[in-house]
Amino acid sequence: MKKIIAVLGLSLAALTGCGEEENVLVVGTNASFPPFEYIGGESGSEIMGFDIDIVKKVAEDSGKTLKVEDMAFDSLIVALNAGRIDMIAAGMTITPERLANVDFSDPYYEATQVVVTRQGDTSIQSIDDLKGKKISVQLGTTGDIMAKEFSDQVVAFNTGFEAMMELQNGRVDLMLFDKAPAANLLKKNQELVLQELPFNPEYYGLAMAKGNAELLKQVNTTLASMKANGDYDALLTKHIK
Repeated sequence: MKKIIAVLGLSLAALTGCGEEENVLVVGTNASFPPFEYIGGESGSEIMGFDIDIVKKVAEDSGKTLKVEDMAFDSLIVALNAGRIDMIAAGMTITPERLANVDFSDPYYEATQVVVTRQGDTSIQSIDDLKGKKISVQLGTTGDIMAKEFSDQVVAFNTGFEAMMELQNGRVDLMLFDKAPAANLLKKNQELVLQELPFNPEYYGLAMAKGNAELLKQVNTTLASMKANGDYDALLTKHIK
C-alpha cells in the first residue's frame, strides 16, 4: 500500500510540474525579445537577458534553483494557469485583460510601442497614419493588440525577428514593437528605421498564478531591494542603456 501511495505521489508531482515541490522556481519566457530575454552565452544556447537576471535574484532570495522554460509568448499565461510554470518573465505589459487571469508584480520597467519602417518611407507622421496600413507584430503582444485598433491587415509572428523580416522584405508597411527590443533588432539592420510616436507608456510586470501570495510577496520584495541597493540600475546599464 505504501508503495502504491509513493508511486501516486510521484505521478502527481510529474503531472503538475510544480517547481515548489522540488525547491525549483520554474519561470516561463519567450527568448526572442532582446535585451529582456534571448538565447546567447558561450554555449550559444543559454537563456539570458534583463528579465532573466531579475528572476535569478528572485530565485536566490527565495532559496530555490532557477529553471527557465522557453515557449511561445501567447502560450505563457496558459502554461502558468495549467501549473507548468510558476512565473512569467517575458517583458509582459500589465493590462486589465491579463490582470483578469494572473497576478502581476509591482511594475519594474516602463516601455512604449514604436513604429519601424523601411529607410526613406515618410508615410507615417502621426498615429492616425497607421490606419489601414499593413502591420507586422509579434503574436500576443501589446503591439499585436494595438495594431488591430488601427488596421484589419495585421500579420502576427511568433518572434519579433520574423515580424522585422516581413517588413524588410516589403510585405508589410510597418512593424509595431516595444522600443528597447526594436532598437536591439535594428542594430544589425540599417535598412530599417525606428520612429517614436506619442503612444501611451506601458509597464512590464512579472506574472504569477492568481492567489500565489507567497511568491508575489517575494518577487516584490526582491524588486524593491534591487532598486534600493543599485542592482536594478546596474542591470539597466548592462542590458539597455
